This record gives sequence, structure tokens and C-alpha cells, in this order.
Amino acid sequence: MRCPHCGSFDDKVMESRTLAQGDCIRRRRECLACGYRFTSYEKIEEKPFMVIKRDQRREPFDRKKLERGIQRALEKRPVSMTTIENIVTEIEDSAVMASKGSNEIESTRLGEMVLTRLYSVDKVAYIRFASVYKQFTNLEEFVNEVKQIGDNYGN
Repeated sequence: MRCPHCGSFDDKVMESRTLAQGDCIRRRRECLACGYRFTSYEKIEEKPFMVIKRDQRREPFDRKKLERGIQRALEKRPVSMTTIENIVTEIEDSAVMASKGSNEIESTRLGEMVLTRLYSVDKVAYIRFASVYKQFTNLEEFVNEVKQIGDNYGN
């Protein structure tokens, strides 16, 4: 570690302390050349989980974005915030597992996971999400999706 005072690379660690539930280590150091004491921090640098968009752009996975989309679909529906948080966590965990260590997942696959979960939780929310996700271009596509749910639901 380079001394911020004199630029020497010779130092010794005086004290180490674990911070943030073990996610970070704080080290007090002393430069052997000039005696200056300074602090350094070490933490694990993880490769971010990425989402491959339809146009092949990649962007970091955003849990809040996923949660907002699910909340919008479930707006004014009898579903608790705890259930929404559980859905988001389950989808996030499934997405990480589905990526098979590549740290990437296609947005279409992520969308299908959301649709599957919403279908089992609330059919209205499923239709709301599907109308945006599947990009219905006319009323007929929307009606067909509703009929398909009605047929599967037993109505």
C-alpha cells in the first residue's frame, strides 16, 4: 500500500478490524519510511448481475426496478407488501440460479418468471403486467390473453 504522505510502499499493519458484518476490513497502517499513520479499507468486489435487454444492451440487475413493476401490477389488489417482497426475492434468487454462474440473464426470461409468479398470485396483476411485457398492439391480443386465463381458470 502506497503511503499517502511520502509515497513509499513500505508499511506495516498496526491493527485490523472487521466492519459491516464481515463485508469490509479496516486496517490501520504505519509507513516504515516516514512514520505516517493511515487507514485502508478492503472489501470484496463482486461481479454485478446483468440483465440482457431485448436490443442486446446489458444493464445491472435492479431489484428496485423489478419491485416497482410488480407493485404497479398489484396496485389496489389485495396483496400484502410482504408477499410482494417475497415474490421479488424468489424471482431474484431464481434468476441468479438460472444464470448458471454467468451473472447474466435475458430480460425476456426475467419477464417470464414475473408472469409465472403473478399468474399464481393474482390474475388481474398478471394481465396488467402481461399487457406491458408482451407489448399488446391491439385489443384483440389483450382479449385473447384474458380468454386464455379464463379457460385455464375454469370460467
